[in-house]
Amino acid sequence: MGERVTTPQPVSAGGLLDLIRSGRANTRAALQRATGLSRSTVGQRLDLLNRAGWLRHTTGASTGGRPSERIVFDPAHASVLAVDLETRHARAAVLDLAGAILAEHTGPLDITEGPDHVLDHVSGWFPDLIAAAGADASRVCGIGLSVPGPVDWEAGQVVEPPIMPGWDRYPIRERLQEAYARHVGTSLEGGPVPVLVDNDANLMALAEQQASHRDCGAFVLVKVSTGIGAGVVVDGHVYRGIDGGAGDIGHIRVHDRADALCMCGSYGCLAAVASGRALAKELSGADGNAASGSDVRRLLAEGHPDAIRLAREAGRRVGEVLVIVVTLLNPGVLMLAGDLSGVPFMTGVRELLYQRAMPRTTANLQIVTSRLGDHAGLIGAATTVVEHLYSPARADARLAGILSSQSGRP
Repeated sequence: MGERVTTPQPVSAGGLLDLIRSGRANTRAALQRATGLSRSTVGQRLDLLNRAGWLRHTTGASTGGRPSERIVFDPAHASVLAVDLETRHARAAVLDLAGAILAEHTGPLDITEGPDHVLDHVSGWFPDLIAAAGADASRVCGIGLSVPGPVDWEAGQVVEPPIMPGWDRYPIRERLQEAYARHVGTSLEGGPVPVLVDNDANLMALAEQQASHRDCGAFVLVKVSTGIGAGVVVDGHVYRGIDGGAGDIGHIRVHDRADALCMCGSYGCLAAVASGRALAKELSGADGNAASGSDVRRLLAEGHPDAIRLAREAGRRVGEVLVIVVTLLNPGVLMLAGDLSGVPFMTGVRELLYQRAMPRTTANLQIVTSRLGDHAGLIGAATTVVEHLYSPARADARLAGILSSQSGRP
């Protein structure tokens, strides 16, 4: 029997948009070469994208002849709301589709007060944020939410979170859609506003990898704040595991602290001995006046000697686990982020990692700290929304709805 021949599927308008957004093709000629489509078909696809308002046309540099028209994605045609929940405060922002923050608000918020209170309180910030950004409420295309716990990506729900009592399997997406409609109104395309929920370390890793390490095919970010978690980006995509549990390294058991009770209810977890919460507990008994990871961060900035010593020891503890992570994944970049990610903590990580891991494993490894800082979670949450809404298949479905709505106008 002969080899089966498959016929390539024609590239849709969403497929062209993907080429344009990625920078792989930004002229009509380049789009024709990349897709094999005729000039007229490319023109028809571009017309759909132009009618939706998703593209911007500029004049390219001349090489002696007629300047070429450059086609780019217009990041200002809509905006995204992003929320980054921490244990004791929250951040919310309006961003354009390129991830630029247009307006931001930070306020105290106790995540243990439960999802009803937290989500309603945060969504109450939205109208003022949208106004401060100079944005049109009717042009908000989605909401991204970053949470400090494991997330079932498909369901948009937190699953068995150690530090988020009352959030397990709570319908976050539907609750936030309802709150948005009550505080703001309808979404860009009518109906419930799209809401995407993910773990904070995942979103931070995505934002940081795209911001400064886009060429790194295997990127790991470790966030050490009240808890400890890791985000992994492979070939530009977040690796979440089969049910969202990838990267939950804070609950790996350490060998010599069976007495340390973790927030998850188990004993001996890494988070129970090396997280910001664990260090705050030790410092509160040493005249450190600390109750959380953010308090430890403050003491480190003030040069508190016990905080510095404990942060370095915590780095060594986390380094023990990262030897396994680095050996398994062989990343090009290991980024440390969160309240503890300063020099003392990094020093401890480096000591253990280079001492225990094989030289080949670390030969091409960069160990760095966060570039985006406190904005990483917000930018990652917004990026996830944009990547979802403008993926080829999703973009085609949205185009059909938008153009149908336009044709129905009087």
